[in-house]
Amino acid sequence: MEGAEEELERRSKFLSSLIQKKKAIEQQEQHEHFNVHVRACDMPLALQNRAFRCARDNLDSMPGKLDSKRLALALKKEFDSSYGLAWHCIVGTSFGSYVTHSLGGFLCFSIDKVYILLFKTAVEPLDHS
Repeated sequence: MEGAEEELERRSKFLSSLIQKKKAIEQQEQHEHFNVHVRACDMPLALQNRAFRCARDNLDSMPGKLDSKRLALALKKEFDSSYGLAWHCIVGTSFGSYVTHSLGGFLCFSIDKVYILLFKTAVEPLDHS
């Protein structure tokens, strides 16, 4: 019976590795489609893809010069409305930053030659006593 359990475990690991490879390929294709390079990330894949799509759509709708404030506002509003308040967004061609973020709520990426930092912070109510 142990041989059957070992074989089942081996097959399970093999299938898991195939699924991981397929997800990695899909993610790479998504990045190439949007011309995205992830610089640093602590965010679920679905949220990343939403950020890439939103950024790409907004950049494509800007004729001519980059409007970094408009892009930052669009991403912040999108994430505030979809994933709760306290999202922050910094957009530009050159900037430095050092931020504290909530677990699973950090993404720094470039799209074309624009760098985008999107992150969520915890919001605590003020004590009015």
